[in-house]
Amino acid sequence: MCGIFGYINYLTPKSRKEILELLVNGLKRLEYRGYDSAGVAIDGADSKNMALIKKTGKVKQLEEEIASRSVDLDMDGTIDIHCGIAHTRWATHGVPSEINSHPQRSDTENGFMVVHNGIVTNYKEVKTFLQNKGYFFESDTDTEIIAKLIYHFHKLHPTYSFRELVEQVVQQIEGAFALCFKSKHFPGECVATRRGSPLLVGIKTKNRLSTDYVPILYGKDDTSSKQDAKPLKDAKPLKVYEVPEKKESDKSHAEHRPHGRSEVPVLPRSESTADIQPLEDNEVEYFFASDASAVIEHTNRVIYFEDDDVAAVQNGALSIHRLRRSLDDPHAREITTLKMELQQIMKGNYSHFMQKEIFEQPESVVNTMRGRVNFENHTVTLGGIKDYVSEIKRCRRLMLIGCGTSYHSAIATRQLLEELTELPVMVELASDFLDRTTPVFRDDVCFFISQSGETADTLMALRYCKQRGALIVGITNTVGSSICRESHCGVHINAGPEIGVASTKAYTSQFISLVMFALVMSEDRMSLANRRREIIEGLRKIDDQIKEVLKLDPKVEELAKDLYQQKSLLIMGRGFNFATCLEGALKVKELTYMHSEGIMAGELKHGPLALIDDQMPIMMIVMRDPVYIKCMNALQQVRSRDGRPIIICEEGDNETAKLACKSLQVPHTLPHCYVERLQRGLSKKSGKECNRRIRG
Repeated sequence: MCGIFGYINYLTPKSRKEILELLVNGLKRLEYRGYDSAGVAIDGADSKNMALIKKTGKVKQLEEEIASRSVDLDMDGTIDIHCGIAHTRWATHGVPSEINSHPQRSDTENGFMVVHNGIVTNYKEVKTFLQNKGYFFESDTDTEIIAKLIYHFHKLHPTYSFRELVEQVVQQIEGAFALCFKSKHFPGECVATRRGSPLLVGIKTKNRLSTDYVPILYGKDDTSSKQDAKPLKDAKPLKVYEVPEKKESDKSHAEHRPHGRSEVPVLPRSESTADIQPLEDNEVEYFFASDASAVIEHTNRVIYFEDDDVAAVQNGALSIHRLRRSLDDPHAREITTLKMELQQIMKGNYSHFMQKEIFEQPESVVNTMRGRVNFENHTVTLGGIKDYVSEIKRCRRLMLIGCGTSYHSAIATRQLLEELTELPVMVELASDFLDRTTPVFRDDVCFFISQSGETADTLMALRYCKQRGALIVGITNTVGSSICRESHCGVHINAGPEIGVASTKAYTSQFISLVMFALVMSEDRMSLANRRREIIEGLRKIDDQIKEVLKLDPKVEELAKDLYQQKSLLIMGRGFNFATCLEGALKVKELTYMHSEGIMAGELKHGPLALIDDQMPIMMIVMRDPVYIKCMNALQQVRSRDGRPIIICEEGDNETAKLACKSLQVPHTLPHCYVERLQRGLSKKSGKECNRRIRG
């Protein structure tokens, strides 16, 4: 949830006021992520010192604090070369307070500053080591050990470069992190690194860059990927770095094939330079950020870092280093062009980002299908997986793996995937999947679903399955993300920028993407031709149906006002709608901090029924689908306990709506058509058998 933003101007004169405004505005672009405090670090009016400004609460309060210190900060002073870092924090270690906010410092002289996303899992061991060395800790954060540790290495080895110090630090810490460092000992320099948490750098120059790829520099004595990190007590200087030699088999314009299963991608790289810098003028600006939305107003040219990359800016030149080589490392980082526009990340006329995300769904689902679904010929084409369809059809099982909303989208499509592929489908939470060390085989196909493509647990599960030879399919919304790069094939959901932690567009677009995959898998099945045609016709109408649902906004707002002050909310359904219950409950938790639980209606009598009374808010989804009778049984049980259910039902279903305390009626969707198909006897069974199936 935290946000990182860093800014470096080299030979680009800026006043201290302009630099602070740039940093604060960068944080404002990251406000949607959720946070409880914010802070910035810049060079002070005295060039030998750094100014550290931190505040709990909103970025606006930080902005006011900066304004109150304008005299001390010498706002009008112009700086040609400068590095500033900023951060919004969501508390994980230590309560929200100014002392626990980022940037965290190494000492009272502010020698080193660091901003950090993620969690250091071995921070207690490192903290104990540093305390034994006489270091005093002023905060309760895991981040402070990073600042103290780099200060410790600097005292031990004052000849180390800034980048070498950071490399020593990251070898000693464990967990998931993105880090950005600033130091008064290395003015105008910035070093950033990541492991399991997203980080990118935006590049802004007046003229074109010297290359479209930045070669990776490797340690000469670190060619083995199995070499252990240096222990804290025995840290030694790192060796000079080298650019990997170009092999004869490397082609300067080789096609980048990120989905090749057995081939290592070969990227074109510069022969003449190991860093990036402007070709003509030396003026350059760099923007480090945890999310592209923070840099898009400045530049659309960015580099996404890989795990264990260490990026250093020195004298206006950006270089990327790694301690060790790996077989699947392309040995270069591509400078990509962002496709998003500034207006896409603005609230526009909406009152908040969440509302904007909700009301953009009619457009986002169409974008997901654009160029893929031919409604005239009833065909579906997914270019990202077309070369692997025959292999997927021969697999043992499909495994859908994700976290949170992405996990719910997998549950929502499991039934349809089973129906159209006739393959066993497993749905797994990525964290639990790793905890169990689940058996994975070479003939498994594993789908990894993530809006950002950087979800740490999902990414670790991907690598676990990849090591065991499974085919990896990525379902992501972010081109160039880690899951995108490390998958053999995949589908970009094309939902547009998700400027809201409570994912909305991504959920519906992930659902559509998995439905399209199921349609591709069943395209040669004559027995499923009618069913496929129904589904494709349903997809044709889906954007209009979403627009109809959005017209209920005033009614939904009234319901929300009644529910907001309640302590809890139960949301019940079954069949296709169970995933909707889970996702709805998750959204209530994320946005209101109110307890909410999604319940399978079939499990009502196995415990949850004890919670039902006239005081417990209950929402039920009851559609005219194959499980309608079973849902009605659950509804009667709720009514028998004096429950006052809010029912979401189909338009015109007044019979069901009469049993509700309040109701919302939504358009008929595909499962209704499925019931009608059964009733018409198109399932090639007798009418008696059809009725039996409908009754459940």
